[in-house]
Amino acid sequence: MSFSSSCRNARHLPLLLLLLAGSAMAQVYRQVDKNGVVSYSDQPPSSAAQPPATPRRGTVNEIPDPGASALPYELRQVVQRYPVTLYTGDDCQPCNAARSMLTTRGVPFSERTVRSNEDVAALQRLSGQNTLPLVSIGTQQLKGYSDIEWSQYLDAAGYPKSNQLSAGYARPSAQPLVAIKEAPAARAPASAAAPVAPPPAPAAISGPTPDNPAGIKF
Repeated sequence: MSFSSSCRNARHLPLLLLLLAGSAMAQVYRQVDKNGVVSYSDQPPSSAAQPPATPRRGTVNEIPDPGASALPYELRQVVQRYPVTLYTGDDCQPCNAARSMLTTRGVPFSERTVRSNEDVAALQRLSGQNTLPLVSIGTQQLKGYSDIEWSQYLDAAGYPKSNQLSAGYARPSAQPLVAIKEAPAARAPASAAAPVAPPPAPAAISGPTPDNPAGIKF
């Protein structure tokens, strides 16, 4: 290498070092999209607020989960994609076992009870039969309780194998499958006819009359 070439390279060395320092200081941003996919970029995430993912609505009687905000982020994403709803009945031992399994594993779920004729008809429309318990994981329905089968579907949906719920999480209470309609308010009984007020007494006639020619007032 010639001396003049070395000099030219030496003149550009500070600029090269500055560029290298700038690239070394470049910040890398971690971004998670609405599907939970993690990506890295040197561009900051957009400041525009992203609309929250819309959870799947229930089929008959949907009650918002007041403890959803207390869930860990990853678990909240799974719940939004694959919500779990358990359908139970009275005096149903498999229903109790299914409820205990979901609770012990820490799976957030909504419970719908089947008691009335309207509930039974709604369950028939929902699943095509009257078997309890019934669980829906996203759009998948599992009829009859099976610990192994239910665990496989929960694993595939991404639910953790052990309880990760915080102490502040409170599962909503069970609600009937078909919302109970409030009875119309009873009408107040018709009140008795108000007594008719007597006609007002005729006004006293002033001035002279045939009976009082002088018009004297007492």
